[in-house]
Amino acid sequence: MKLSIVAIGRPGRGPEATLADDYARRATLAGRALGLGPLELIDLEARKPGKAPEAELILAAAEGAHLIACDERGKTYSSRAFADHVAKLRDQGERRLVFAIGGADGLDESVRAAAASTLAFGPQTWPHALARAMLAEQLYRAVTILAGSPYHRD
Repeated sequence: MKLSIVAIGRPGRGPEATLADDYARRATLAGRALGLGPLELIDLEARKPGKAPEAELILAAAEGAHLIACDERGKTYSSRAFADHVAKLRDQGERRLVFAIGGADGLDESVRAAAASTLAFGPQTWPHALARAMLAEQLYRAVTILAGSPYHRD
């Protein structure tokens, strides 16, 4: 199952982008044997301001995929439960899993409505570059949990 993090905005060249890229690379390498990956980071930039133009880009990028909306009001998972959720989707035959991170004003309601589920990193609001890195790390962690690697410790 292919994995994608679709985010509105540019990640920049700071340490957060480097971190997200590193975890995406690690998840891709570790996930091959498990039928997970590659993990791709997709950055979208709307030509017009507002949630609606951003939603169009996100929904187009996620077409045909199992969409999970990253939203502060979403569902929280432990790392192990998140890994189990990813594995369940893979085992059900999903071909592509897309996580959507909205712009500065969050996700448009149309993206939340189209999403099969939601994911929250707690009730706080996180900068987009940091959210990308955190999600990439959690996907890498999920892969290592499923592989039985000692990376994750309960």
